[in-house]
Amino acid sequence: MKAIFFLIGLSFLIGCETDENLRRNPNLLNINVNYEVNLSLPQFNNLNFTGNSVYIPEQGNLGLIIVNSGSSFLAWDAADPNLIPMECSRLMIDGLNAESNCDNSPHSYSLITGQALTENLRYPLFAYRVTESGGVLRIFN
Repeated sequence: MKAIFFLIGLSFLIGCETDENLRRNPNLLNINVNYEVNLSLPQFNNLNFTGNSVYIPEQGNLGLIIVNSGSSFLAWDAADPNLIPMECSRLMIDGLNAESNCDNSPHSYSLITGQALTENLRYPLFAYRVTESGGVLRIFN
């Protein structure tokens, strides 16, 4: 009887994936990001309002997506985490969601939780840290 419980417990441990393993995404490069956003600049004006997002090119794998969730600012890599980075795998903002469409196989993600909205996708969005001080956001990893 103990052997059965041991085998069941062992299968749960082997089958579980840690957050650290999810961050080790084989599709994305671990690119150093250290970017500042001044919320008083016109190109970032949308971030002063809840539910808005902006895309920033040339950062991370295929750019950054920064979101004002109402209670905080969130930053995600703009590369679809379930595809190797290429032009069609760059996420396009659609309200509070982001989508990519390679080979007519759309992938959709929540920009609030980072979780996939499309079934059978292994990796969530790649998150960056965000701090706010005096109307300036610092996005980094």
